[in-house]
Amino acid sequence: MQVCEIFYSLQGESSFAGLPCVFVRLAGCNLRCAWCDTSQAFRAASEYTVDQVLEEVRKYPCRLVEITGGEPLLQPESLTLMENLDAWDYALLLETNGTLSIQNVPARAHVIMDVKLPGSGHPGSFLESNLERLRPGRDELKFVIKDRADFDQAVDFIRSHALLDFCLLCSPVANELEPNLLAHWILGSGLPLKLNLQLHKLLDLD
Repeated sequence: MQVCEIFYSLQGESSFAGLPCVFVRLAGCNLRCAWCDTSQAFRAASEYTVDQVLEEVRKYPCRLVEITGGEPLLQPESLTLMENLDAWDYALLLETNGTLSIQNVPARAHVIMDVKLPGSGHPGSFLESNLERLRPGRDELKFVIKDRADFDQAVDFIRSHALLDFCLLCSPVANELEPNLLAHWILGSGLPLKLNLQLHKLLDLD
């Protein structure tokens, strides 16, 4: 496996924000979002076997693990890694950009899936067949918002696909959109959207 980094920190986003978590960041991504804050995952990485990754994860006093990237599903071994973590009874998060099928992701994994909006530079990249596999009340959808046009498209996507039973995360693009403005848009929408701030950056944990 091509691994960018393995580290222990607080979960900064999603409904799991604030919890200690072991992060396995895999290298490689099929997108180049305009606001990407993990460009280090595009560059050369270290080669690990699945067993070596598991050995690193087990060094930390934590039972919550997130597989992230880049785009982790580009590497078939990511599925083997998740299956092993599941077998060892870890609580498992998968953060994915929404362009690749989650068909073979272990059932106990919590999927946190992006829906790319125009501000990302990749509108229309979302694989809509994934909506049939996401589970209301368990999996989460994330919308990274650059401006009002992005927000309006996110609301349209949510309404047109009847997604109100999911945890719906709205994140402002850092240094592009003030969180308090996004908060006002959320309040005005009348929808159960969750303002998703990057806690790890607010606490300077990067």
